[in-house]
This record gives sequence, C-alpha cells and structure tokens, in this order.
Amino acid sequence: MPGAGPKPGASVPSGGDGNGAYARMIARAEALIPRLRERASRTEELRRLPPETERELHESGLFRILQPKRVGGSELDYVALVDGADAIGQADASVAWNWANLASHHWMLAMFDKRAQDMVWSKDADALIASSFIFPAGRARKVDGGYVLRGRWPFSSGVDSSEWNMLASVVSTEDEADGIEYRIFVVNKRDYKILDTWDATGLRGTGSNDVEVNDAFVEEPMTLAVSDLDGGPTPGSAINPNALYQLPVFSLFPYVLSGVALGNAQACLDDYVDIARHRASTYNRAKIGDLQSTQIKIAEASAKIDAARVIMRSTCIEAMAEARRGHIPDMAAKTKCRRDGAFAVNLCTEAVSLLFSASGARGLFTSGVLQRQFRDAHAINSHIAFNFDAAGTNYGRVALGLPSENLTL
Repeated sequence: MPGAGPKPGASVPSGGDGNGAYARMIARAEALIPRLRERASRTEELRRLPPETERELHESGLFRILQPKRVGGSELDYVALVDGADAIGQADASVAWNWANLASHHWMLAMFDKRAQDMVWSKDADALIASSFIFPAGRARKVDGGYVLRGRWPFSSGVDSSEWNMLASVVSTEDEADGIEYRIFVVNKRDYKILDTWDATGLRGTGSNDVEVNDAFVEEPMTLAVSDLDGGPTPGSAINPNALYQLPVFSLFPYVLSGVALGNAQACLDDYVDIARHRASTYNRAKIGDLQSTQIKIAEASAKIDAARVIMRSTCIEAMAEARRGHIPDMAAKTKCRRDGAFAVNLCTEAVSLLFSASGARGLFTSGVLQRQFRDAHAINSHIAFNFDAAGTNYGRVALGLPSENLTL
C-alpha cells in the first residue's frame, strides 16, 4: 500500500487551523486508503462509485470540506482539494476524481445567491451536485423570472450519485454585439436525463455520463454569471464572507482535480518501489533494485512528483492569502495559475509513464495496479485544464501583451 502521511511540501496551510480540523480531515481521507484500494477493481466494473464508497465519503464528512460552516460544512482552505485528492488518489483515482469534483461544487454553490443555497441545502445539506462546465454544449435564453435551458453535456462525473447539476451554457440573445454571456445553471435531476455513455479506458469508475436538458426553466437565483467568479465578492459573500468564497474560480480550475494526478502518481511510485525491492529479473534473476537504471528512474519520478506537489499546494495557499488581503489577481497571474496547474499534472503523468515503462512486461497484467495507474494518469491528463499546449499558449499570449483566449478567466 502507498505510504500515507506527510509528503514533501505538505504542511498545513496558513490561515489558521487552531483546532486541528484540517489535519483531522486529511487523516480521515488517509484512513480510507486500504478499503478504497481493495475496492478499485469493483469500482471500475461498476463504472461509478460503489454505494459503500459513497457512504464512507459522506460519513467521513469529506464531501463537505469546502462547504460553509453555517450549513454544517468544514469550510477548510482551498488547498484541501489538493491534499484530499492526493490522499484518496493513492487508493483509487476514480474515487478521488469524483470526490474532488463533488466537494468543489459545495464551494461554488456558496458563491451563488442565498436563495440557490437554501434551495439545495435546506432540503439536504449532504446533497451532491455534479457538473459539466462545457459552455458550448448548452443554449439558454432569458425569459421572465429566469432562463430556459437546453443542451447535451458530456463528462458529468458522479452524476448518478447527485441530486443536482451545475451546467454551463452560453446565453443566446437576438443581438450579440455586446459579446456572449456565459452562465452556470443549477438544475435538479428531475429536469435532466442521464445518458449512459461512460465506457472509458481510464477513470473508468467516475460515471462521467452525458446529461440532456430539453427546455427546462431555471429560476434567476439558480444561475450565476461567470463574470461574478473572477475573484472578489460574489452574490454569496453576504452570508459566506470567508475569503475562500472570493477566489477566482476558473483561474484556479486545474487545482480542483490536480491532486488526483498527484495521488495516483505517488501510489504508482510507492508500488513500483515496493515491487523493485523484492523482484528479480525473469531474464537473468538479477535483483531489479540493484540496477542503476531502476534507481535513477525512482529518483527522477519522485523528483517530478515532489515538484508537482509543491507547485499545486503553493499556488492554492498563495491564492487564499491574496484573497484574504482583498487582492484580485490580474490576467497575467490568472494565466500563470492555469499554466502551473497544467505543468504540475504533466509532471505527474511523466512520472507514471516512466515507472510503467520501467516495470517491464509484468506491468501489463490486469491483476496489477500499475496498469490502472497508467491508464488513469493519461485519462486525467486528457482534461482540457491540463493541456499544457492550451494553457502555455494563453500564458504566452498574455505575457506578450495579447488578449487572453480563455474567455472564462
């Protein structure tokens, strides 16, 4: 089993944790590692979270780490998404992916109008919220009291476990001369259809199915303009004043899920080291751990993982410090966040690929964990938030004085 406990760069975040709540919550995540690892094959077979996994995440309080304290959440610092996913990802990347997604939506809902928060949390503060932030997938039009929404959204992770869904859409108008408006809509499951489309090579257990909406009416308070998420006070700030709910959402978007890549890579490294300590070559019976090439690959992979952890955590901790100071990052800072998030996950993917290649033919067996970690690493890296070509190009454009191509920043 991967080594739980503190990793390089894994200090408790600044901002105050006098009662040890942060450390206790991460310890709860680490305590789940053995059971989640044992269940990983079944999670893949189900193509979604097993009921017992979902129950354990609820009972531990982990789904609610970023939810406001006023409704029973933990209201921890944003870096909790990285640290929690790092821990859970050492057991099963699919579970970590769903956990991080679903936990982050409590954080985002706290930025909506109080009426939206009450609509969801007054009925069930544990209610899970899925999402699909693919704006071109939907079209909404303004009507009296709200919007009419339609579209088909892919990659709605954890949707089968969720009561609600955050769906991103373009708002259509007769005259778009003033530009296109991007909004997020909180929709109840009665208003969308789940399409069983998720049969993937990696992250198989995430149940990232499509959802379809046909002209559903969404009340105005259940929507939020992307421009309200640029950083600084949001519609929810009146009742949730913590700086956590004033972070720039889409510039920090990679860090919702980057910890999944981190935990998966750490597990791959730990598993590989354990195998190399005891395995002899099938070809000549030489001890794998005595080979200089093995030792160098372990050093290179561990350096990439440690560097990725420092990048992810320091970015999140600094973002919280800036929000507490009331500082809203400019476009250069926002594109740097996106650049570094993609770069850090790419480092994790490189580490896993290096170790999988070094594992030889033994790594190909489906009974082993390395092949799943390899598949999951590349599935994680396929997310647009981790596409370094896209993030790097946009960073370079802004550095050169050109406008950002990412319209959600």
